[in-house]
Amino acid sequence: MIHLADPNADSSDDLTSVSSQIKAQILAEALPYIRKFHGKTIVIKYGGNAMVDERLKHGFARDVILLKLVGMNPVVVHGGGPQIDNALKKIGKQGTFIQGMRITDEETMEVVEWVLGGEVQQDIVMLINHYGGQAVGLTGKDGGLIRARRMKMPNKEAPGQFLDIGFVGEIDAINPAVVKALQDDAFIPIISPIGFGEDGQAYNINADLVAGKIAEILKAEKLIMMTNIPGVLDKQGNLLTNLSAREIDGMFEDGTISGGMLPKISSALDAAKSGVNTVHIIDGRIEHSLLLEVLTEQAFGTMIRSQ
Repeated sequence: MIHLADPNADSSDDLTSVSSQIKAQILAEALPYIRKFHGKTIVIKYGGNAMVDERLKHGFARDVILLKLVGMNPVVVHGGGPQIDNALKKIGKQGTFIQGMRITDEETMEVVEWVLGGEVQQDIVMLINHYGGQAVGLTGKDGGLIRARRMKMPNKEAPGQFLDIGFVGEIDAINPAVVKALQDDAFIPIISPIGFGEDGQAYNINADLVAGKIAEILKAEKLIMMTNIPGVLDKQGNLLTNLSAREIDGMFEDGTISGGMLPKISSALDAAKSGVNTVHIIDGRIEHSLLLEVLTEQAFGTMIRSQ
């Protein structure tokens, strides 16, 4: 068993200092996982620091390409919260949230569309293509991928009433045809979490919700959510590596899971209950965390199971 290097170690300690024998052993240990997941769909929610740190961005692009080259079918659903906040600041607006959801008025929706469907999406596509992959960007409008409606947010302080959070959407339906067509032609789909109503109105949808639903519809082998924390933590800050649906329900009730983690964990749990084989929440701040999760036997992050 190879012990992996400390993820907080100096990034200059790269594979150039690793002997050929150890490199060969690493590849040999990855072989069972390559065989196990060959031809399987892996949905990756890509967000957090991994999207703003240049070294991590380039590493993520190469890792996704590697998964594709060894026969897996990665599908990337990206976030973009920090980029949206920066764009809003430039026009004098402050991002505000309720229960982990961004309040999205008409002006904010225009910014969201431009940042997610333009800047962020194209950055990911260009990096993957730069390193030799074939990525294609999609929004909910492409091929009728994400049909959405305006979300009704329950008011926790006034049962039976709802909060107006603007053009925030919930998913009506997913049409996976365009994603499957791209996969069949060896492309890597990069999906922005923007849905569209029957009248053409755009809706900002939480990327965790989109990733979970895409994983369900595609019957993905894995849903991997990359975050800015090691995984799900208890109240003492300890990492919980393996959680059941019942345990997660208890953590919702006692407030251990709250705020921005609510939609993430809820989506992960729904995906696990709906047939996605395994759901993992991992630390995207660690270089090659995606490969560590898929291609090694080391327990990494939090795995969520339906039972």
